[in-house]
Amino acid sequence: MRDRGIKQLSDQLLLQSYHKARELNLSKEFIHQIEEEIKHRSLQPIGFNQRSQVG
Repeated sequence: MRDRGIKQLSDQLLLQSYHKARELNLSKEFIHQIEEEIKHRSLQPIGFNQRSQVG
């Protein structure tokens, strides 16, 4: 299920949030939510490799 807050982010802000979340080692669940939204939008950030193989 996609979070409404994440859904409202622009593509650019979503990608920035993804990279920052990874940089700060935020929770795997949060990063997964961002990754799911990225996939839903068919975006491809640099360094993104199908769920980043965390966990």
